[in-house]
Amino acid sequence: MFIDTAKIKIKAGDGGDGAVSFHREKYVAAGGPDGGDGGRGGSILFQVDDNLSTLADFRYKRKYTAQRGENGRGNRCFGKSAPDLTIFVPRGTLVKDAETGRLLADMSGDEPQVIAKGGKGGWGNSHFATPTRQVPRFAKPGTPGEELEVQLELKLLADVGLVGFPNVGKSSLISVVSEAKPNIANYHFTTLTPVLGVVTMPQGKSFVMADIPGLIEGAWEGVGLGHQFLRHVERCRLLIHVVDVSGSEGRDPKEDFAVINRELRRFNAELADRPMLVAGNKCDLATEEQIQDFRAFVEGQGYAFFPIMAPIREGVDPLMNKVLEELSKLPPIRRYEAEAPVLQPVEELKRGQVDIQEQDGVYFVKAPWLLKIMNSVNFDDTESLQYFQRVLIETGVIDALREAGCQEGDTVDLYDLEFDFVE
Repeated sequence: MFIDTAKIKIKAGDGGDGAVSFHREKYVAAGGPDGGDGGRGGSILFQVDDNLSTLADFRYKRKYTAQRGENGRGNRCFGKSAPDLTIFVPRGTLVKDAETGRLLADMSGDEPQVIAKGGKGGWGNSHFATPTRQVPRFAKPGTPGEELEVQLELKLLADVGLVGFPNVGKSSLISVVSEAKPNIANYHFTTLTPVLGVVTMPQGKSFVMADIPGLIEGAWEGVGLGHQFLRHVERCRLLIHVVDVSGSEGRDPKEDFAVINRELRRFNAELADRPMLVAGNKCDLATEEQIQDFRAFVEGQGYAFFPIMAPIREGVDPLMNKVLEELSKLPPIRRYEAEAPVLQPVEELKRGQVDIQEQDGVYFVKAPWLLKIMNSVNFDDTESLQYFQRVLIETGVIDALREAGCQEGDTVDLYDLEFDFVE
């Protein structure tokens, strides 16, 4: 079964906790704190695997959790960082935040992409020793790893897409120009999944062709199989519109051509401007008058027309040569850029639970709901920093610090962020 969408939950590993320890050794007086830091939690990476062609594996496993970093130990022994967890997906998979729809990564290249970062290890008590605090009996816990639900969406990487009504000969065409072996029969919806084939030309060049099934009127709204597979057309650099010029099933070829173009436009307006060649198939069943009438109709709209008989490869070679010529003029297959996080308006944020603990004048703030906001803030940017200050005020974090006894100049530790409290 071809599965091209999936929704999974991912959880990066938490950082290990720092250790509270004091050096104890004969003949060494007042050895001092020697607690080591915790290890980093494992991140979750996505990597392309060309042996995969669908997202079917994610039907059976929907939750992925990376390991937690080890805790620190005495004698300044740092905890071991956890290994990263790699999730393999087919080439062309888009990874989106299921909650916001924000694009996190386009898995079209070979380089792995970090989608959820592991938590940082907490500091051991050796970090907190000062001339006035010589015996710190506290350490910093590790920060939680990022956790989110992601939507996976496969958009096939193909140079050329075959579109048209069912049973017009798209599968026959891809079968004679490539090694693809689609199901071919004289009934509708013979092809139930997109089929990819590599077309090798005599010039030593090649390109990838995709047979997109299930396009009928209303496809953009989900009628037939179109809504399920129209997304695979979006990356194609060039479209070949296959039409039954003979009208062998009682339909008007001109109307078929108009309907499919309308469906493409309604699904994605950009597809209306995508370069297109028109292949008039089943010419052996059509009269010369029908062929010429349809040619005039298509060329009148600015499209190149190629009459073919796909099963016997009649007229196919000129079409493929034209495809290669057009592809040489077009930009590479489209890749989508990851979208930057959008800061949520402060007034829409809800107050969450805030846990504050004081240790030797340092106020440690725990607010897991605040981590997601912190991950979207650029602390090197003045406007982002001002936004985060408003968040702390509006969500009650500053009020909670005051209630805990925090005063002007005291140190506040918000996970890995430390600042002086200012009234």
